[in-house]
Amino acid sequence: MSLISYFRQTHPPICHMLAVQSQMNYNTNTETEKIAPYTHQEFTHQDSEITPTTTCFTLPDLISDCPFPTAYHPSGDAISAESALWLDNACPQLNEKRRKAVYGLKSGILAGYCYTSPQISDYRLRIVADYLNYLFHLDNISDGMLNRETEHLSEAVMNALYFPEDEPEDEINAARVARDLWRRCIRDGRAGPGFQARFKKTLQLYFDSTLTQARARDAGYTPDLESYIEFRRDNSGIDLPDCVVEDPHMQALDELTNDIVTWSNDIWSYDVEQSRDDAEYNMLTILMKYHGHTLQSASNHVGDLCHQATKSFVETSKNLPSWGPEIDDMVRRYIKGLEDWIIGAIRSVHWSFETQRYFGNKGLEVKRTRVVALAPVSEKHKW
Repeated sequence: MSLISYFRQTHPPICHMLAVQSQMNYNTNTETEKIAPYTHQEFTHQDSEITPTTTCFTLPDLISDCPFPTAYHPSGDAISAESALWLDNACPQLNEKRRKAVYGLKSGILAGYCYTSPQISDYRLRIVADYLNYLFHLDNISDGMLNRETEHLSEAVMNALYFPEDEPEDEINAARVARDLWRRCIRDGRAGPGFQARFKKTLQLYFDSTLTQARARDAGYTPDLESYIEFRRDNSGIDLPDCVVEDPHMQALDELTNDIVTWSNDIWSYDVEQSRDDAEYNMLTILMKYHGHTLQSASNHVGDLCHQATKSFVETSKNLPSWGPEIDDMVRRYIKGLEDWIIGAIRSVHWSFETQRYFGNKGLEVKRTRVVALAPVSEKHKW
């Protein structure tokens, strides 16, 4: 795990800013109060081994009681095809396996489920899809990297964002692709100075967390549960527009959305990660290793945390302050975007079972039965 998605997957927060940020350049001052987003069960620390005879587990039902409606952007399929072709052409060094994975990812479909409003133009949706594709590409190439290699990747990509008009001759491909995407974001996405600063800050947080994981990988270290939760919050990089960034209600919604993204993704991605012998930074692994859970009870527990966070999201969204009709409408649309992420990607009603990233070509069967048969650990499963 290194992204967000999204968190990995992809990183929804930054993409949400790409889609709606330019419409929200207001400032306001509000009184703040301390809000506790939610609590989770405390555990007694204990160290246990994963049962080697485990061959499958059942996914928790995160779909049936999700309160948010499903929709889809009418251009999602077309944008998905265009975006995959863009990354394919931008990365000529990809081997056949990695090239196939680009088209199997279907990041444009993810963007279409999460940015459903017809007010989001095709060119803006395309930027979001390209960014999702790029983040998954970063996730793939950074998984397994040692500390020094990760630092080099971070420096090169961030340099491309801070100096988009430069074109160093010896620039690595990941930085060249970032430069192309960033130029279009500024030009076609009409990203202003405030958004650009927030975008760079959140992407740097992602790289900082990737470096943390690389150092842990070098040391053979598995984080404890509390450290892991904080790590995943940094790793997903949610940021909000200036008009609401200081309000504790919005900060709570920010954190809740981020938690649901990263925790549910750990459930979906566990099999593919364990098959690559790279599941140390996954909440299921941590619960099994330190808290005495079986694989099934760990999956159930993370599902319970996602349910609890979703309920807290709904309750918190009912208690927002008012900034006046115009800004309230912007905040409403922003929260609708977070809800779209929860139903479209985070709760994996659609995309996580359509993409081949997690369940290969068995996604629809897994969606129907919720049973995941663990793949054997093998070098062939690695990126």
